[in-house]
Amino acid sequence: MKNLLLLGLFLGGLWLAIANFTGLAHQGTYDSIVLDFREDVGAAQIEEQVQAIAKQFHISPRLNSEFSLADHVFVVPGDEKLLSALKKSEVRKYTEFIEPNYIYQAFIAPNDPDYGKQWNLRSINVEAAWDETKGKGAIVAVIDTGISPVPDLAKTTFVKGYDFVNDRVEAVDDNGHGTHVAGTIAQSTNNSFGVAGIAYEASLMPLKVLSSSGGGTIADIAEAIRFAADNGAHIINMSLGGGGENQLMKEAIDYAHSKGVVIVAAAGNSDENAAAYPARYPHVIGVSALGPAGTKAPYSNFGAGIDISAPGGAKDGDDPAGGILQNTINPETGESMFEAYQGTSMAAPHVAGVAALLKAEGISNPDEVEDVLKQSALKVEDDSLNYYGAGKLDAAAAVKLATRGRITFHDFFRWLRDNGYLNPRFWIDGGVIALWPKILMVIGSYLLAWFLRNFFPFTWGWSLSTGLIAGSSGLFFLKGIYLFDAPQWPFRVLGSSIAELGGSIQGTTALNPIFASVLIPLVLIALLLGHRQWKWLAIGTAIGMTACLGVSAILSPTMMWIGDGIAARIFLIVNALLCFALARLAVQPGGASTI
Repeated sequence: MKNLLLLGLFLGGLWLAIANFTGLAHQGTYDSIVLDFREDVGAAQIEEQVQAIAKQFHISPRLNSEFSLADHVFVVPGDEKLLSALKKSEVRKYTEFIEPNYIYQAFIAPNDPDYGKQWNLRSINVEAAWDETKGKGAIVAVIDTGISPVPDLAKTTFVKGYDFVNDRVEAVDDNGHGTHVAGTIAQSTNNSFGVAGIAYEASLMPLKVLSSSGGGTIADIAEAIRFAADNGAHIINMSLGGGGENQLMKEAIDYAHSKGVVIVAAAGNSDENAAAYPARYPHVIGVSALGPAGTKAPYSNFGAGIDISAPGGAKDGDDPAGGILQNTINPETGESMFEAYQGTSMAAPHVAGVAALLKAEGISNPDEVEDVLKQSALKVEDDSLNYYGAGKLDAAAAVKLATRGRITFHDFFRWLRDNGYLNPRFWIDGGVIALWPKILMVIGSYLLAWFLRNFFPFTWGWSLSTGLIAGSSGLFFLKGIYLFDAPQWPFRVLGSSIAELGGSIQGTTALNPIFASVLIPLVLIALLLGHRQWKWLAIGTAIGMTACLGVSAILSPTMMWIGDGIAARIFLIVNALLCFALARLAVQPGGASTI
């Protein structure tokens, strides 16, 4: 009884959850429907069904193209109402699937009017990365000259920071450098204004350590690193540096790393064969700069300490086209302006922004983030002087690598949405799987087992439960899984009850009388009754099939060779009763005792 109650609560909770997710039920748009006829259906039968559809629904099915004849793929104009009607019609017996012919669109670039000038974002393939994540939940500390509230940061989220130069909470920029860096990481995007940022749903933590002249002390920078680590920052960006190793700075970096913070720093702009500090410290990702052509920027440091390269810009004189364009302030007036800067200071926030995208995808360990960034980077084979480190930053490849081999919550919800499982009408009108009959079959099997247990006490166990599921519904949710270029029949087999196995490979919903009968439970009980544990699998199968055949007799009595009339209903009911009688006989004292 306890197992039955838990099952009922689970199924009830599942339905309530699905019903309450109406806001996520969007399945895409379509104005036509695809009918894919089974490979074993002959041309004459297909033509007969096409004519029947045309007559019944007053539509004209047509081959999708001249190449569709081999696969028997037809398209008809229609909406959700017609889709539901087709799935309930006679044609479903002859088709592999009937589904919406969704209309896909090219990925749309952000609506920021000057996004077209941001060659740097397109060069790191950020648009494909945005299809998976935009950095929501990640916090990036910008240790720099502060951040000013320019218009194109109006929709960006900020968390509390600090001004270590003037010892106050408001870390306002009086130079322009920090605001520009912050824009690359998380400029407000899709706001019909200005330009875009990489992780524009991430939060920024402004930490001012550099004065209006652009200089600052190691003591302030080290304190800012510790502040960021202690106040929830996931990533630190330091577009600053200088010469000389310092123990105070190194300890602060080690401390932040131990608390799970990813630390990114600019390599320096001296065209020297070594990165500046702090980029050279262990646990810091040192970033060199690329120009618009994708080669090392003329000013960028290289060699020791370079872990990866990213766009930093390379302007031709006063022409801003080769620079990195972001919203910042005029240091003379404090007014907002859009300016193209260049430098490894501009390269580092590209890496910090992509690190925020990875954090939002669940990669939290800083060493793992660094590994993903390096492994996904575009390799440069001829790089004897280490201009590029592991290679050129690739946002899309990094996000893809971060999620490879893992089914994330985002993936699962998208699968539910794309297959229509979040739309309550899907379950009511029918879809890939009819939910209510399956629920009735599962609940019915447990009720029957509970009923028998009251007369012939036995202990519940995994073998009985496995038999109940196999006999009643199978792993029915697997029927809706489609993997590109993979055969569908294994999912249909796993998602079918024993009674449905006779048509699962062909993809038909018509029940095979050999499988949808007492025959298989009889054979299983005859073979397994003498085994102390496995006999309960056979008994559970008989009980489960009782529920399956009984529900099918009422709701979906379509049988191969028999049809869907009264004869089919009688056949299913008689065999359901025989399955139950067989189970009752097997659980009687002498037939079975405990699991």
